Amino acid sequence: MIPLEAIQAARQRIADSALRTPLLRLPVDDAPAEIYLKLENLQPIGSFKLRGAGNAMAVAGREALAKGVYTASAGNMAQGVAWNARRLGILCSVVVPDHAPATKLAAIERLGGRVIKVPFERWWDVIVTGSYDGLDGLFIHPVRDADVMAGNGTIGLEILDDLPDVDAVLIPYGGGGLSCGIASALRALKPETRVYAAEVETAAPLAASLRAGEPVEVAYEASFVDGIGGKSVLPAMWPLAQALLYGSLVVSLDEVRAAIRLLAERGRVVAEGAGAASVAAALAGGAGGGKVVCVVSGGNIDREVLANILATPPPAPPRSIRSRRH
Repeated sequence: MIPLEAIQAARQRIADSALRTPLLRLPVDDAPAEIYLKLENLQPIGSFKLRGAGNAMAVAGREALAKGVYTASAGNMAQGVAWNARRLGILCSVVVPDHAPATKLAAIERLGGRVIKVPFERWWDVIVTGSYDGLDGLFIHPVRDADVMAGNGTIGLEILDDLPDVDAVLIPYGGGGLSCGIASALRALKPETRVYAAEVETAAPLAASLRAGEPVEVAYEASFVDGIGGKSVLPAMWPLAQALLYGSLVVSLDEVRAAIRLLAERGRVVAEGAGAASVAAALAGGAGGGKVVCVVSGGNIDREVLANILATPPPAPPRSIRSRRH
């Protein structure tokens, strides 16, 4: 668990760089709960990653950053690191998987980051080992770095500021750094709040691991939901995820598409697949009733993908959601 003091300190460090994003009610009358949206897609880079990257680099200090920084990311953490590197005037390199979307790759380069594209298996190895041969500088781990998680945890502080009586929070699950950071803040300040991970069925290692009671590997299928999902739970994150998260809510690709469409048409919100996964889970009733906050983690979606989703007729009503609780 990330100490509350570390999260509160992170809030001060990133106050001048990360936005305090709004928490808005989703205007849907027939939803199974009062659904609120924590709009991290409104950050300057279009995702929450600005928070964790900014805090980790601030804690590291100038001497550690002298040779620059690098990270491994499908796109959003890459932008967070590159944005902060540009602000600090240091070099940045990013190892990305070969299926990373063009929108995110263009953003990394626009921010001054050097893109190194590798096969998914090689990219995942960088995530697991925390290093890439041939790159100098400080590696900013996108998930398991405690300072990154503390920065992410500032979202939890803001949720409680705006909605003190929140019943549940749903958070897209990629590697666990976002969900465990937010859950740490909520556990310290309002432990009765249920915190769920949201996964997509084409890459849901946390749900499988919770069923098995230990980390397991699952089949991974690349999709337009590129910001979350992997073939396994990172070993370093398993104890935190198991202790802090109430369960994992698994949604289908069609449910994510429907959530993206609903957010755009009813909420005037542009969300990427990962950012809409939490909303899909809430709309399917996975978190129950009451006041439910969905973290819309990012809005960096390819224009063609968004256009296709908006042009496609809505699917049949969602089936009952699959959930794995402790």
